Amino acid sequence: MGPDDLEPDEDPDTDDLEEDGEGAETLVTIEISGLSLYTNHGVTEDEQRVGQRLVFDLRIDPGECGAILTDRVEDTVDYAAVCQAVALVAQRRSYRTLERLCAAVADHLLDRFEAESVWVKASKPEPPLALPVEDVSVELLREL
Repeated sequence: MGPDDLEPDEDPDTDDLEEDGEGAETLVTIEISGLSLYTNHGVTEDEQRVGQRLVFDLRIDPGECGAILTDRVEDTVDYAAVCQAVALVAQRRSYRTLERLCAAVADHLLDRFEAESVWVKASKPEPPLALPVEDVSVELLREL
């Protein structure tokens, strides 16, 4: 019996999880890298007035994740919804520090997606500094 002989709803990987996964602990981490948004955050007036691009990296621990068995997006955290939620928080008001912005993003994600933990990294690829740097960033981890 080859892969072409399976019924549309049959998935050999799912069957293995159901049989072999009982009693085993499974940790799921959802990761989004390189979410680029134009924002108005920063200490200087120019950063707040003119704005700049920030890049977000995120990790979400959803706790129990039914999607490993059901293969349904409703049983996990929807990546598109996470990106939209980050954009909403990052673009609805201005923060002076990346620390406060990361905290606001993490709090919103924890509330909206009922996650057990959220890690947020916000980077400024072109920071307004006198010396050349590749980027500056802040990382924040929030756990329930």
